[in-house]
Amino acid sequence: MRILAIVSGEYGYRHVSNIQNHLPSGWSIETWKAPAAFPLIIDYPEDYLPETLPPADLILSFAETKSVAELLPEIAGMTGARGVVVAVDNASWLPRGLGRQLTGWLARMNVGCATPKPLCSLTDHDYKITRRDRESYDCDVISEFARRFGQPDIRISVDEATRTITRAEVRVDAVCGCARHVAEKLIGLSADEAEERAGLFHHHFPCLASMVKLDDYNHDTLMHESGHLLQENLAGQLKPYKRTKYIAPGTRSE
Repeated sequence: MRILAIVSGEYGYRHVSNIQNHLPSGWSIETWKAPAAFPLIIDYPEDYLPETLPPADLILSFAETKSVAELLPEIAGMTGARGVVVAVDNASWLPRGLGRQLTGWLARMNVGCATPKPLCSLTDHDYKITRRDRESYDCDVISEFARRFGQPDIRISVDEATRTITRAEVRVDAVCGCARHVAEKLIGLSADEAEERAGLFHHHFPCLASMVKLDDYNHDTLMHESGHLLQENLAGQLKPYKRTKYIAPGTRSE
């Protein structure tokens, strides 16, 4: 798979670095840095694009400005891309109305589109758009990417005698590399503490999703939502090994 990543700052470069370090055989990735400033209305997208861009099957937009979304149909046409993923780790990067417009523009070109909010909610068939709602898509190149980089999937093994984690295999890493970072730190932790500690490891990575509270996420933040996704992946696996503590009212613990 040939990937073109669009970046505008450190956020994007960090994602590209993790992808480059763990590219599957046969994959390649190139980077284009978007302009630093845009007018309020872009009449001619070609004025803000280079004369040529490398051929690509998939475009990953890590741009930290909504203006780049207006360039994406032109970029898809220039590169021959069959799929576009726009990272929405900050709601201002792709307002919902513009996201719907972009999906429509690309659909008319037979180009698939996914706008995961947050980025690490992307699976091989859908992604989050609010706390409770997910949007499905049908695009083979996006699905192929999401099976490697998307909503974290860490498979753990627990020693039944000691109830400690002995293995943590990353089947799907977050695009930023957070899942791999957390998995390395889970080894040796008890089942009782691993879920909570995973949330701390996620935040300390650090997660670069926004800390702005959003109405469509029940006044929570995308950074916290990202952490919840990772913890939920572990919760079911840890449950059989946890010790439930009961507190009897009116008594003192030993």
